[in-house]
Amino acid sequence: MPQPNPDALAFLLSRRSRPAKTLGLPVPTRTELAPILQAALRSPDHGKLEPWRLIVLERDALLRLADEVSARGPALGRSDEEIAKARSQFGDAHLAVAVIEVQKPSQKVPPIEQSYSAGAVCLALLNGALASGWGANWLSGWASHDRVFAQTALGLGAHERIAGFIHIATERSAPPERPRPDPEQIITWVSS
Repeated sequence: MPQPNPDALAFLLSRRSRPAKTLGLPVPTRTELAPILQAALRSPDHGKLEPWRLIVLERDALLRLADEVSARGPALGRSDEEIAKARSQFGDAHLAVAVIEVQKPSQKVPPIEQSYSAGAVCLALLNGALASGWGANWLSGWASHDRVFAQTALGLGAHERIAGFIHIATERSAPPERPRPDPEQIITWVSS
């Protein structure tokens, strides 16, 4: 017989990411962040490969990344507006966790499943932060997909890439509810 957890289901049915621009001080301490990080590491991981790792970015590191974005943007032909937006993702933040996909050689687990596992870590980290009462947002953007930025700003190896940045802080203002998908339009039931 199933053991329902109605509180967990109610949370999942009502969870809502918080726009990064609405997040401010304070941020979780290392002690407060530890169980959130631990929860994220319990994500599905076919083959027990652990095809991911986490980099916790505190304020000074985020300011450094903002400078890296400003330096890298022109070389990629990014507009001033695109650079400013990417810069603010880091420059306005106080705490973020970079989820790094680490591809591992495996005959059993194809690379795409390892990518999905890294995405699951992002979502688990986001939900863990929200469930702990913090505001949180999962961001990526052009800088996170640039190899040079990944290598110079975060020291990533050739077999690693950024799955996302999870910003965690105190929510300063609640965003309005947004439309949600209509289950009738996107769920198909197959009986035979």
